[in-house]
Amino acid sequence: MSYQALYRVFRPQRFEDVVGQEHITKTLQNALLQKKFSHAYLFSGPRGTGKTSAAKIFAKAVNCEHAPVDEPCNECAACKGITNGSISDVIEIDAASNNGVDEIRDIRDKVKFAPSAVTYKVYIIDEVHMLSIGAFNALLKTLEEPPEHCIFILATTEPHKIPLTIISRCQRFDFKRITSQAIVGRMNKIVDAEQLQVEEGSLDIIASAADGGMRDALSLLDQAISFSGDILKVEDALLITGAVSQLYIGKLAQSLHDKNVSDALETLNELLQQGKDPAKLIEDMIFYFRDMLLYKTAPGLEGVLEKVKVDETFRELSEQIPAQALYEMIDILNKSHQEMKWTNHPRIFFEVAVVKICQTSHQSAADLPEVNMLMKKIQQLEQEVERLKTTGIKAAAESPKKEAPRVPKGGKSNYKAPVGRIHEILKEATRPDLDLLRNSWGKLLAHLKQQNKVSHAALLNDSEPVAAGSAAFVLKFKYEIHCKMVAEDNNGVRTNLEQILESMLGKRMDLIGVPEAQWGKIREEFLEDHQQENEGSNEPAEEDPLIAEAKKLVGADLIEIKD
Repeated sequence: MSYQALYRVFRPQRFEDVVGQEHITKTLQNALLQKKFSHAYLFSGPRGTGKTSAAKIFAKAVNCEHAPVDEPCNECAACKGITNGSISDVIEIDAASNNGVDEIRDIRDKVKFAPSAVTYKVYIIDEVHMLSIGAFNALLKTLEEPPEHCIFILATTEPHKIPLTIISRCQRFDFKRITSQAIVGRMNKIVDAEQLQVEEGSLDIIASAADGGMRDALSLLDQAISFSGDILKVEDALLITGAVSQLYIGKLAQSLHDKNVSDALETLNELLQQGKDPAKLIEDMIFYFRDMLLYKTAPGLEGVLEKVKVDETFRELSEQIPAQALYEMIDILNKSHQEMKWTNHPRIFFEVAVVKICQTSHQSAADLPEVNMLMKKIQQLEQEVERLKTTGIKAAAESPKKEAPRVPKGGKSNYKAPVGRIHEILKEATRPDLDLLRNSWGKLLAHLKQQNKVSHAALLNDSEPVAAGSAAFVLKFKYEIHCKMVAEDNNGVRTNLEQILESMLGKRMDLIGVPEAQWGKIREEFLEDHQQENEGSNEPAEEDPLIAEAKKLVGADLIEIKD
């Protein structure tokens, strides 16, 4: 077969021909000149970026008759022999088809033999990630300590599948995707060498479709040339690559911005009738809006644009469409693109996405359901904060009136119980509410331990509910410091207790703490005040109101009456 594909004819033969990998070629060239090259290399990166080509160039450079050199001469017998594959000391192995232990053992047995025609034996193992675990283990020792005359070069597109024990024994070089500009520059040289005629912009379309791979770009160029004949036109490049003209994409984007559903669907139908793939078309639309967003935010960085050639239409449209609308369109198109993978009718998802964009692309943030939901939650929180402020102010306002005379004369107290608030609770307190609370207290402590709130549970070990109403209760503490900690809500202890009680009882109850030393006097004063109120009224009392109130609070069985 006399004809060869372009990517084979123009395969790089020198480091300077490897496009877009200057960070790797420069390092290898310096190592060759200084004779400081390693015994094992790992070349990783996307397909068609020059991994195997760089490996063969390196094999020629180390074995060149003019070594040390930074570039192979391609004129000596060694360089020519390696290029045409006649020298057996440079071995290329496809690990995808030779992935067993036996093949690697064969390499291990033969690696000890000295090269027959050149200075170094070079093993180039392509797609090395396809080797089995047993094959990797067989290669391990040889890769770590090969003979002085042997060099291993491993190439792969999936380095994450290679064991770390292999990677650690190699110098790793990561090949990157080649930029569209670099691909176009290389194709221009090839077009000039082949004396081909191409229309301006056609090579840009091919480079964009290649997705960072030089081999893919040359294959598409070869295919487009065969299709076009005398001159490669933009229409031919679009047809071969399946891409869509920027004119049509701009027209569709304009219709989406104008919220013109009929024009948008008509343009979409026209493109699909031309045989365009819906998935590829929606991908082009995503990149178009992506490039527009980047252009709006950083107009001077045209080099980062992937698919778009900045023209007057693109500039005008980027000024019209706000950034928020671009965010929404990209999001909707991306979701539709994901859903297309799982359907037999991708066109439907594209049409639905077009209609959705026309209906929501300019929707304000205030109209979004998520925002409405958040606003409602904020209002609820504000109401809750106001309620807590009211409760706190009430307690703070009432407590100074009666707290001062209740401090014991002989000692200093750091905490003063809110007497006014406690009196309010005692007025509404009932025995059933107190019994319900006391019966639930053990479950509350157990729940705290399940939450890993051991400190909270320890704080409540010496506490006891002594009065309870419908909306609040009084909790007696043995030590004032514990009462103060709960009142100040240290580490959220009071809030946590109230929430647990609410889930257990089905109603919210505020917690008011009181030290044991102050509780007796507060209760006696309340009973005295209540007795005076009853005496001042004209209602007959069948029994002593003090005794009745005491029975109401603590139960008749605990009352002992003395004359």
